[in-house]
Amino acid sequence: MSSANFARPFSNLKDKEYLYRLIISQMVYDGYDSVAINLAEFIQPKPECAPSNRLLHLMQLGLQADPEAQELRNSVQNTNKYVLPGVGIDLEFDCDVQSSAPDASRYETCYVTSHKAPCRTAAFSRDGQLVATGSEDSSIKILDTERMLIKSQMSQTDHETEQQKMESHPVIRTLYDHSEEVLCLDFHPTQQVLVSGGKDYTVKVYDFSKPSVKKAMRTIQEASVVRCLSIHPSGDYVIVGCMQPTLRLYDLTTLRCFVSSHSNDQHTEAVNCVKYSPYAQMYATCSNDGCIKLWDTVSNRCVATWKDAHDGEPVCSVQFSRNCKFVLSSGKDSLVKLWEVSTGRPLVIYTGAGSCKQKFQTRAVFNHTEDYVFFPDESTTSLCCWDSRNAERQQLLSLGHNNVVRCISHSPTQAAFMTCSDDFRARFWYKRTASD
Repeated sequence: MSSANFARPFSNLKDKEYLYRLIISQMVYDGYDSVAINLAEFIQPKPECAPSNRLLHLMQLGLQADPEAQELRNSVQNTNKYVLPGVGIDLEFDCDVQSSAPDASRYETCYVTSHKAPCRTAAFSRDGQLVATGSEDSSIKILDTERMLIKSQMSQTDHETEQQKMESHPVIRTLYDHSEEVLCLDFHPTQQVLVSGGKDYTVKVYDFSKPSVKKAMRTIQEASVVRCLSIHPSGDYVIVGCMQPTLRLYDLTTLRCFVSSHSNDQHTEAVNCVKYSPYAQMYATCSNDGCIKLWDTVSNRCVATWKDAHDGEPVCSVQFSRNCKFVLSSGKDSLVKLWEVSTGRPLVIYTGAGSCKQKFQTRAVFNHTEDYVFFPDESTTSLCCWDSRNAERQQLLSLGHNNVVRCISHSPTQAAFMTCSDDFRARFWYKRTASD
């Protein structure tokens, strides 16, 4: 008997195990949770199965293929070229991908910067080289991530001259132009420009290419407190959300304002978060009215409204996945949800971040590979972490803050994030590698 014949039973067993996983994932995806749970209890798959539409996709490929078994097998294998683990979450293809990215518990604090009042917001640049923090003291700090890592590696015995300290200091700019608390920040995708919004009813546009800059080069006067903003991926526009519910789109060159002509499209209460999708074909908003809305960027019209997204509680944050198929949201119900854009259904719910409703607003974020979801636990000041595909809880990370964590922002390019707290501090977290 050939060695191939000996191997076939084991191969068939693995194929069946994979088939059962696909069946369970498809049933969860289609909403047949009770049937999926019963089958999972019998099969006991490890790790747990995430909702996925891959079984249907594979079946469609099979029906389109030649009836010969070899042709069918080749057509199914051809789908593997689309599986790109580590570049973003896609439940249609990668429900069984094992992540090589670190979970939250493996990060460590590398640098701490302090403001003179509670630190409320942070944002990374598109390349992950810079991070900005904003505070209730009305100041903004821009920090260099590489300099923070270098500082963290220096021993107490390393002596620097005053000139060296100045040249290597992680804080490369400190901006003062708001008269009240800074609530939101975003970097221009290609230029050394930072946009901020605050309690003083203004949007500030800073050109920080010059070391001496302190003030904004442009100011937009709003009608109420500016709570959130997001710059278009082209860098030409910024969408602004305020205490009053009408969204405004500004041309960053002319500062011309655009508002949807359909008032029924707007939220009915304060807007808490706005985010452009990576490909700029839409943007998402969330509000105290409990709704998540998707907007078309060309017409500036609302194309979908998910009401009571967090059981009627205010929705605090929204974020698109890199492939724009999903939206990650968090609410004051202490839940984090992953929504499918095409159907408007929550496919994954991440639980266990708190035993009661949140008092303050914060956000949920993906890590840089979208393999994990991070969310601060308000009651314990620790960081909750889940596998983004199957919502499996990972080990908690104590954030070391002495007060509530009001913001978390993860680098888009590396295993690093920033936390901002009412203890006046912003902490830079990083997962060191063997080469660091």
